[in-house]
Amino acid sequence: MIVACLDLDRTVIYSAAALDLRVPDHEAPRLLCVEVYRGVPLSFLTEDGVAAFTALREVAEVVPTTTRTREQLARVHLPGPPPRYAIAANGGHLLVDGVPDPDWAADVRGRLAGCAPLAEVESHLAAVSGTFVLNRRTADDLFAYAVVDRPTLPDGWVDALGAWCAERGWTVSLQGRKVYAVPRALTKSAAAREVCERVGAGTLLAAGDSLLDADLLTAADRAVRPAHGELHDTGFALDTLTVTSASGGAAGAELLGTLRELAVQLSTVQMSAVQSRLPAHGRV
Repeated sequence: MIVACLDLDRTVIYSAAALDLRVPDHEAPRLLCVEVYRGVPLSFLTEDGVAAFTALREVAEVVPTTTRTREQLARVHLPGPPPRYAIAANGGHLLVDGVPDPDWAADVRGRLAGCAPLAEVESHLAAVSGTFVLNRRTADDLFAYAVVDRPTLPDGWVDALGAWCAERGWTVSLQGRKVYAVPRALTKSAAAREVCERVGAGTLLAAGDSLLDADLLTAADRAVRPAHGELHDTGFALDTLTVTSASGGAAGAELLGTLRELAVQLSTVQMSAVQSRLPAHGRV
């Protein structure tokens, strides 16, 4: 069994701007809308991305793995039947058939007890916010984020916030127009390992583009990241990591195809290992 944990935004699905279509209009790919917000199409997969996603689901247990809240994740309708497992709020929620798992929620509460409380971080974020902060929010009472105006964001502000948070067991990540403050104990990788244990998977594949995906990609047996995003900007690299040749929406289709190839290869290796342990008369 192989599990593939996939970050969503700017990894698998893309806004109109993030698609970064650098071709004439008559050569643009056909798109499938997978998210509507307030009546407006918001997120898309390319036609090649849809085909690659569908093919990956045939060879692996695909698990959407996102920093989105449950409400935000519920707006996303990926191709095919709803996934059996999904990870939301950066590992804060493990959804089983769309329902939060209570045992996992209890485990998360225990791990977060060692970090500063959300209210303290919220209060500090409010105190250091200026006119460059357009909005502040909390996500499922687990972490906080601020929407900022990048052109007027002061130099060093994110680093200073990160240093303050680090002393309290929190991490800070800048992704597009959002600055996330997340407890260090709240990780996608922990939830991914839980899914692997539940389904008896011997291999974890992963894909992601942001600093909040770094722990997931590091924990995976093999991982893929697109040639854009925070991880690309910082030169994030691992021996087990593949980087797409394309960026933008085309990278989404490419990385899904790469993950499918990896899943097929690793499944073959696993099957060969099982066969080698069988008595000669039991081999196929």
